[in-house]
Amino acid sequence: MSSQYIFLPHTPEIINTSIPLVSSKSESNRAIIIQNLSKKEIKLYNLAEARDTQTMLRLVKSTNQTLDVLDAGTTMRFLTAFCAASNRRTILTGTERMQQRPIGILVDALKAIGTEIQYLNKEGFPPIAIKKFQQISNKVSVRGDVSSQYISALLMIAPILSQGLTIHLIGEVGSIPYITMTLALMKRFGISYEWEGNAIVIPHQKYSGGDYTIESDWSGASYWYSLVALSENGSLFLEGLRENSFQGDYAIIEIMQQLGVKTEFNDKGAKLTKTGNQPDFEYDFTHCPDLAQTISVICAAKGVNAKLTGLKSLRIKETDRIAAIQEELAKMSVNVEIIGDEAIYIPKSSIVLTENLPINTYDDHRMAMAFAPLACIHSLKIEDPSVVNKSYPSFWKHLELVGIKGIIKLKNTLI
Repeated sequence: MSSQYIFLPHTPEIINTSIPLVSSKSESNRAIIIQNLSKKEIKLYNLAEARDTQTMLRLVKSTNQTLDVLDAGTTMRFLTAFCAASNRRTILTGTERMQQRPIGILVDALKAIGTEIQYLNKEGFPPIAIKKFQQISNKVSVRGDVSSQYISALLMIAPILSQGLTIHLIGEVGSIPYITMTLALMKRFGISYEWEGNAIVIPHQKYSGGDYTIESDWSGASYWYSLVALSENGSLFLEGLRENSFQGDYAIIEIMQQLGVKTEFNDKGAKLTKTGNQPDFEYDFTHCPDLAQTISVICAAKGVNAKLTGLKSLRIKETDRIAAIQEELAKMSVNVEIIGDEAIYIPKSSIVLTENLPINTYDDHRMAMAFAPLACIHSLKIEDPSVVNKSYPSFWKHLELVGIKGIIKLKNTLI
């Protein structure tokens, strides 16, 4: 087995250029499910190159009984609901880490409306076997504070159910923008709904046909905001971003106004320009958790006194992202304090980097990309550069456009 790392040279000044930003994985995956639930033709353009999306495309059309989603959490959750509503006998499995990521909330909801599902190993976790489906109820209650993907999965199948579906959200609802994105895409293809209080009501109806172009990815945009903030002469143009976006990570605009980057739109995308930042920062990431790693690194690098809250969902991502952030920043003499189960405190400090100290990625694409912008202040090496294929396969090539030419090397070889 071989292992690699990428060496990024110290590049304090970046080239003012245009980045052909990757397409949104979140929009792509939802659009693919809607496309395959519709009886009318839907043409999708600019689908994400992300491995998760390519896995979704492959599996949604597969005739195999066993579907291996690899490490794609969204794909696992969306396909579970899709296969159930399609009354398709299916076994859904994934990587070792995927089999540690909970799916019980979604399975319980699907059972409540008439799906026969069996756990094949550990209760509450993949792999699972979908046996059959016959709707017995048009109402279901779902916790809103664990993963919005469970809710989105149920929303998208709701219109094709013979009785429709009313989803009652229990407790605090996290990542609301991802739910509104799902509903906005459904509405784009003819679906009507009512959302009053904690109940979303979707009657039985048909998806319409049409064309749709996927927007560029605001999660992916965050790494370029970080580069602008940490460079000496920051300015970049990001192609394909919309001023009126469905994506929750659009919040990066507001966040980076505080951390030293302003955003200006035209009809082709967004221009980023470096400005001054505030000495203190506090933000609730409940509705945009995928931005937390990027912002943690920016705050540490800029010596900002920061408190990040609303991080509960980071515990069940590709890795325990809260622990991973703490461990990697500790290597750089930044002592991150974990507060309870969903907040971190980053004290004002001077980050210390050395060339021979690798950044571990924990099989997490966002760890690699969140730390890469540190090349603006010091050379560094990041282990397992291929991990970015999950969401942004062209990331390292795009870094070269701004003048950061990474060198991928073989770390070691084990026989």
